[in-house]
Amino acid sequence: MNLPNLLTLSRVPMMFLIVVFMYCEWLGAASLAFWLFIWGAVSDGLDGYLARKRGIVSNFGKLMDALTDKIMVVGLTIALVDKGEISVPLALIVMCREFFITGMRAVAAAKGVVVAADRGGKTKTVTQLIALGFLLAEPMVARDWAYFLPWDLSILCEIVRWIGIWGFIAGTFFAVWSGWRYFRQYQHLVLEDIDR
Repeated sequence: MNLPNLLTLSRVPMMFLIVVFMYCEWLGAASLAFWLFIWGAVSDGLDGYLARKRGIVSNFGKLMDALTDKIMVVGLTIALVDKGEISVPLALIVMCREFFITGMRAVAAAKGVVVAADRGGKTKTVTQLIALGFLLAEPMVARDWAYFLPWDLSILCEIVRWIGIWGFIAGTFFAVWSGWRYFRQYQHLVLEDIDR
């Protein structure tokens, strides 16, 4: 268990902590949720960078990096649906895509093929993480910043919220697009056993 893999796996308990702070009403909880999320998003790039720099890239790291990204995105999406920030249809599209690609990766892994994230998958993940960051920033601005700053921040809150919502819509588009790219590239691994 090396440092890049520890960073990768740390995003699972971090997602639970972020969700806990999202539901806390005390001052500073929204800021804690936001900054923990930022650390999780930074660690998503840092683990791969460290693995490549130290020459310790592994199949475990590639698979777990993709899986922990999905856990983070799906977990926070469910919480934001519950809080009324993300619509159910968008969340269902994202979750169906993630489960489909995870299943496809499992089939490929059973045949000795590791399906690592490609550029389309990384674009999807970055877009979703930026959108989730804005959606987590809105309660931080509305509660924590508004408590300390003497200005009306309601317009800023709305701008931040809508950037998050439209960013999540864009992320959903990239999720479908990259899922189709994965399927086209690896469909032979999934479909070759159907007629047997």
